[in-house]
Order: sequence, then C-alpha cells, then structure tokens
Amino acid sequence: MNGAGRSRPESGLELYAWFFMRVSGIALLVLALGHLLVMHIINNVDHIDFRFVAERYATPFWRTYDLVMLWLAMIHGVNGVRTVLADYIRPRGWLTASLASLYLLGFILLALGSIAILTFQPVLAP
Repeated sequence: MNGAGRSRPESGLELYAWFFMRVSGIALLVLALGHLLVMHIINNVDHIDFRFVAERYATPFWRTYDLVMLWLAMIHGVNGVRTVLADYIRPRGWLTASLASLYLLGFILLALGSIAILTFQPVLAP
C-alpha cells in the first residue's frame, strides 16, 4: 500500500472497478459543478419550476446530461458501497445477501430515475 486507503488492484474486475471510481469521480465533479452553476448560480431557485424543467428538457442535451449524471452517480455509489461491504462483512452468506440487496436497490433506483428523465413530457400550456 502506498499510504492511506487501498492499493491499486493488479488485474481483473477489481482493477476495472478501481479505475472506474477514479474516472467517474472526475466526471461527476465536472457534471455536478455544471449542475450547480446552471441550477443555482445562473438561475435563482425561485425561477425553477415545472416550466423551467419542461423548457430545459425540451432539448435532448439536458436530458442526456442528467441521465449521464444519474448513471455515473448510481454506479459510482453502488461500487463504493460494494467495496465497503466487502471490507466489513466476512461471513460469505451475509456478504452475498448484502450485495444482492445493494444491486437490486441500485437497479430499482437507476430504473426509476431513468424512466423519470426519459418519459418526462415537456408539454407547456400557452
């Protein structure tokens, strides 16, 4: 180990998960700062309502932006919790049950968030 935390895995799925956490963390930082800039600095929260979201989601760019942020955040978070569970839960059966529950919950939340973003109808009344 080269200091605090885990060392980089040598190969396999753990190496890809380790690399994903670094890349997705940087991407999420950029996406979250962009979100804060647009939603809280450029636009005052008093102006954010259904009409604002509908106008924003009328363009594919913002749907894609939010969808990418959702997917990266969920996968990044689930991968982080997976690592913590693997560190602290030793009995194999409990670890398997915990990971299965985590993956199921992550999938459900990811599906619900994706459905909300993709099926939102930006229909504005005149």
